[in-house]
Amino acid sequence: MKTDPASLETAQPYPLPLALDAMGGDYGVEPNVAGAVAAARAGVSVLLVGREPQIHAELAKHEGSASLPLRVIDAPDVIGMDEHARDVRSRRDASINVCTRLVKEGRAAAVVTMGHSGAVMASSLLTLGRLGGIDRPAMLTHLPAKNGFVTLLDVGANADVKPAYLAQWALLASVYLEVVEGRQNPTVGLLSIGEEDHKGSQLVLDAHARLRELNGHGVNFYGNVEGRDIFLGTTDIVVTDGFTGNVVLKLAEGEARVLLGWIKEALTSSLKAKAGGLLVRGALKGLAERMNPSTYGSSLLLGVNGLTFIGHGSSDEQAVKNSLLRAARAYESDLMGRLAGAVAARAAESQLSTQDQ
Repeated sequence: MKTDPASLETAQPYPLPLALDAMGGDYGVEPNVAGAVAAARAGVSVLLVGREPQIHAELAKHEGSASLPLRVIDAPDVIGMDEHARDVRSRRDASINVCTRLVKEGRAAAVVTMGHSGAVMASSLLTLGRLGGIDRPAMLTHLPAKNGFVTLLDVGANADVKPAYLAQWALLASVYLEVVEGRQNPTVGLLSIGEEDHKGSQLVLDAHARLRELNGHGVNFYGNVEGRDIFLGTTDIVVTDGFTGNVVLKLAEGEARVLLGWIKEALTSSLKAKAGGLLVRGALKGLAERMNPSTYGSSLLLGVNGLTFIGHGSSDEQAVKNSLLRAARAYESDLMGRLAGAVAARAAESQLSTQDQ
C-alpha cells in the first residue's frame, strides 16, 4: 500500500520500521525491493521510500509481498550516483532526505541506503546532526579476517583528521561491537607503518598518545598494527583516517575478487583439476561467501545522531537484506542510547575533545 510520510503517526508500534531508500544504488528499485522482501520475511518491518509506481510494480513480482510488513512512502525525487552531494540542501523530496526525516521525527528506526554516499552523509548530518561530543562521523565497515571479521573505520567519511577523531571513533566502535556484535571488551589497533610506539606519521603518534589515555576508560587499546594485522585479526577494531581506510577497503575487495578468480582458473585448468574441484566445491562456496562484501551488507555512519547504514552502489539483494538485518539489530540493541552514554561518560576528559589542539 502507498503511505504518505505525513500520515505516519509519530507513535509507532515497537519495533519501529526501517526506512529503506528504495531508489538508491546503481541498479535502482529491483535489488532494494527484493532485499526488503527477504528481510520482511525474516520479521523486519520496512518502509520503502521512493517513486511509488516503480516500487509497487517491483513488489508485484514477489508473491505474497502484500502480506508482509512493507509500506511504500512516496518520494518523487532521487539524487543520482553521478550528482553532487550539495544537492541535498535544495531537494527536500529526494528519497534520502525523506528517509532521514522519518528517523528524525521518530517514525523510522534507521536509514538504510545503497545510494550516493556523499549525499547520504550530507543528509544525515543536516537532518540528524552529530551525536553530542563527537566532532566528525566515521564510516565503519567489516572485513573478513582470520577469526571471522575485523571492524575498520574510517573508510571514507574524512580524508583529513585530527588525533581526537580517532580516539572518538575507537570509543564508538568499541560500544558498537559490544552492543550489536556481542564482542566483549574488543581490542583496538591504530593503523601504522610499524607496531612500535614511536613509528608512524605525526597524526599516528599523537593519536597513539590519546588512545593510550583512553585505555581502560571505554577503549581496550592494543597499540599500533600494520596492514597485515588487519586480516590476521590481531585486533577486533582498526582505526585510521578515511583516506587510508578507503584505500584498504577497496584493496581488500579487489584482491578478494582476484584471488577467487585465480582459484577458479586453477580448478578448471585440466581434467584432473576439475575432478579435484568437485571435491572441494562446498568448501570453496563457503570461502566465497566469507569474502563476498554482500555478506557484511553496509557501512554504519557512526557519530551522527541516528542510525544510518550505507551500502555499496553495486549492492545486490543479499547485501540489502543483510544491511536491513544489521540495522534492525542495532536499533533493537539500543545502540544510539549506548553510544550517547559512553560519550557522556568520557565528555569531561580532554582526550576525547579537539579543544586543546
